[in-house]
Amino acid sequence: MAAQEPSPPSSLEGNKPGFPKKILSNNLEEKHMCNSCLKILRRPLQAQCGHRFCSFCFNKIVSSGPHKCSACIKEDLFEDPTSILKEGGAFPDNAARREVEALAAVCPNEGCTWTGNIKEYEVNHEGKCDFMIILCPSCKELMRTNELERHNERECPERTLNCKYCKEPFHFKNIKAHDEICPKYPMICEGCAKKKIPREKYVDHIKFCSKFRAPCRFHVVGCDMSVSLESLQPQSLELTGHKIHELHQALRELELKLGQLTLGGGAPVQGACAPTLALPALATSFTPLPSAVGAALELQLHSEKTKVAELSRRCQELELKVGTFENIVCVLNREMERSSTTIEAYNRQHRLDQDKVEILNNKVRQLERTVGLRDLSIVEMEGNIREMSAATFDGIFVWKISDFTKKRQDAVAGRAPAMFSPAFFTSKYGYKMCLRIYLNGDGTGRASHLSLFFVVMRGHSDALLKWPFNQKVTLMLLDQNNREHIIDAFRPDISSSSFQRPVSDMNIASGCPLFCPLPKLDTKNSYIRDDTIFIKAIVDLTGL
Repeated sequence: MAAQEPSPPSSLEGNKPGFPKKILSNNLEEKHMCNSCLKILRRPLQAQCGHRFCSFCFNKIVSSGPHKCSACIKEDLFEDPTSILKEGGAFPDNAARREVEALAAVCPNEGCTWTGNIKEYEVNHEGKCDFMIILCPSCKELMRTNELERHNERECPERTLNCKYCKEPFHFKNIKAHDEICPKYPMICEGCAKKKIPREKYVDHIKFCSKFRAPCRFHVVGCDMSVSLESLQPQSLELTGHKIHELHQALRELELKLGQLTLGGGAPVQGACAPTLALPALATSFTPLPSAVGAALELQLHSEKTKVAELSRRCQELELKVGTFENIVCVLNREMERSSTTIEAYNRQHRLDQDKVEILNNKVRQLERTVGLRDLSIVEMEGNIREMSAATFDGIFVWKISDFTKKRQDAVAGRAPAMFSPAFFTSKYGYKMCLRIYLNGDGTGRASHLSLFFVVMRGHSDALLKWPFNQKVTLMLLDQNNREHIIDAFRPDISSSSFQRPVSDMNIASGCPLFCPLPKLDTKNSYIRDDTIFIKAIVDLTGL
């Protein structure tokens, strides 16, 4: 009798919680599940109470001080101080770690065809899969890892580009807005058709371009006038007013001079026709004005009046247009107010819709959690059914191991070094037990012997049984010709923890690491037939 030796710990640090259940090719057994995160054990630790935890999960639990083991409380097995989790109160469970790392695994990412075991998944594939769904750090869009580079270069609306004109950086989604303000953006003069005028120099160009005529700024609402930029400036209207004032002043001066010349110092006349009416009455006192001078003055006066009338007409037209434009602006302002009100209503409705979507998402997540718990219960029930269908209740158990060659190769390669048998019992309400076999050996028998161990499991009737377990155990590799069975027997060491009342699913295995030399199975023999071997266990029921 010898207890199995632990395998060396992995070099990888336990800085993550358990593996997700969906990476398993087969159903998850409860013994391989962390009692904290309820995922597949990663770097398992076994607490003093016998429950297993991921290294990360256990350290997280005890980081804030000692805690009661929730699994002990749930299973109504709480014992103080054994069930208190604290720093240094757990040891690496290397046997469980080897079992977990040997489990067959697949990549959970859709489209990925990777397969292997959990150890290979952790070392070579986890976090490195090209089909893993990740978030773009800029736009938060979901995508596969192998699509990120192309997305960053061609598709991400938040990607940064450099303007080919001014060389300034900007976000791709703002490309149109940047083109509208870029000082180096090339413009085309609509007057002289000159190309590639930088926007920062465009205004200076059109000020001096003799061919440029700008459309009215209200052309979008129907105005079809085309005017020069200077005619639309407030300064132009002010200059026009000054010019009109000067012309009125000149007209009054001309009228005054004309009255003085025609009346010889008499009272000045008002209006253009007054001098012609007064000339006959004053002819005897003054020398008549030469007709050429009078005609010239009348012609100049008529010309100035015509200019004044034209300028007045233009001022009235401009005032009328300004009034029209003010009315258009008022209409547009009212439309903008109505549009703002409508947009605000849409925004409120959008926020309400988002709240509804969030509520529905929460309900979906709750349903997914419920379905996951039910799936776990179904898996557990199926395992119990299989266990009960293979169980015996007389202390005698025959274990048929088929596909021996393949399973032996898996053990040699380290993919599945150990196998557990279904449970069997000494009676319906007796001890619960199982066998554990290493087809390539374990401990001192590694790579040289077939190792066979006996395991005491936690049963429903343990409280009614005598502890420690002290029944003789006989282990056999059956000769299928019924001639020379390989037999080993031992009586339990009652001081060993392997035979005390279990506080977890099963105690530490104990048995025969040198049960059968491997060369004996490699040569022609009667122990392997049709690629199948039979292991038999007999528990002495004396005293029960």
